[in-house]
Amino acid sequence: MEKIAILYWSGTGNTALMADAIAKGVREAGAEPVVVNISEDASIALESYEHIALGCPSMGDEVLEETEFEPFYESVKAKLSGKKVALFGSYGWGDGEWMRVWEEDVEHIGAKLFETGLMINGEPDNIGEANCSEFGKRFSAS
Repeated sequence: MEKIAILYWSGTGNTALMADAIAKGVREAGAEPVVVNISEDASIALESYEHIALGCPSMGDEVLEETEFEPFYESVKAKLSGKKVALFGSYGWGDGEWMRVWEEDVEHIGAKLFETGLMINGEPDNIGEANCSEFGKRFSAS
C-alpha cells in the first residue's frame, strides 16, 4: 500500500480540518495517509514518499506562515524535485495570490504539481470537506 505524506501547519484549525478530509479521501482510494502537523514534528523523511501534500493557510499579506511553515518548506523543498506535490490551505481574505506564488515555486524546483492548489475560505463546511476528500482521492490516483 502506497503511503502519502500530508504535511501541514494550521493556526485556527481550518487547514487541519482540510488535512483530515484529504486523508479520508486518500484512505478511501486505497492508500495510507501519513498526516503530520509540522508544529508537532517536522522531521519526516520525505525521501520515502512519491506523493506529498503540503498545507498552509494564507497569512498576513497573502504569504505562507513565516515562523514555522515557511522555514520548514525552505528546508525540504530541494527534496521535492521529481515528487508529485499537492498544495492546500485556507484563507480569509485576498484572491489566492499566496497559492499562485507557492505553485510557481513548487514547479520551479522541479516537483510535479498536482492540479492547482486547493483553497477554502475559512472553515471547511460539508461541501468543503467533500471537496478535500475528492482532492485526496484524485491525488492518490495520480
